[in-house]
Amino acid sequence: MSVTDEALAKIREMISSGEFRPGDRLPKESDLAARLQVSRNSLREAIRALSLIHIVDVRQGDGTYVTSMEPELLSEAVSFVIDFHRADKILHLLGVRRVLEPAATALAAAQIGEEDLVALRALLDEMRATASVEAMVRLDAEFHGRIAERSGNPVLASLLDAISAPTTRARVWRGITQEGVLGRTHEEHERIFAALATHEPELARAWATVHVAGVEHWLRVAASTSDDGREDGGS
Repeated sequence: MSVTDEALAKIREMISSGEFRPGDRLPKESDLAARLQVSRNSLREAIRALSLIHIVDVRQGDGTYVTSMEPELLSEAVSFVIDFHRADKILHLLGVRRVLEPAATALAAAQIGEEDLVALRALLDEMRATASVEAMVRLDAEFHGRIAERSGNPVLASLLDAISAPTTRARVWRGITQEGVLGRTHEEHERIFAALATHEPELARAWATVHVAGVEHWLRVAASTSDDGREDGGS
């Protein structure tokens, strides 16, 4: 479990135990970081993650507040980012995506038109311009969805759309916690786009495989690390 995950787990426990109740303001950053025995950077990432899933409300110039949700719902909502014992289903979905998406991307490379390439270029530019992980993942889904549509196989495109949605939260959490992942994602997108633009199906297939496998590998390692931490008595 990463230091950010540990900070998030400790804050969750404080909320779930009733120490911090809905509507309460969290201690100031320096005090809370010292209490949790984490760096201020790790604490900021944990707060950012909790804010993304609406567990806390960060009010500029005022402080960070626990939302008005019930403690039981708070615990359930945040569990997806720390309880990797539930990762098996997402890993299975990512495994299917790793098989289907490269096939769709190769089909698209053989027949994609200029209008679609212009639209994909605009999505890539928008991704590079955003600082929001949530926005990045949304644009990523739109990028791959448009490519799947250009495969010429509506059943394949529909299957990929159905598989993509349940993996969104894992992809958001990877974007928050894995250093350098956004830069690598941009690079992989550019390589996929280049293969599409030059109509090279096998190259497009290869880069799509690398791209999807990255998320799958990260989650598998994160799940394994979490299991080891629990077995050793870690939080």
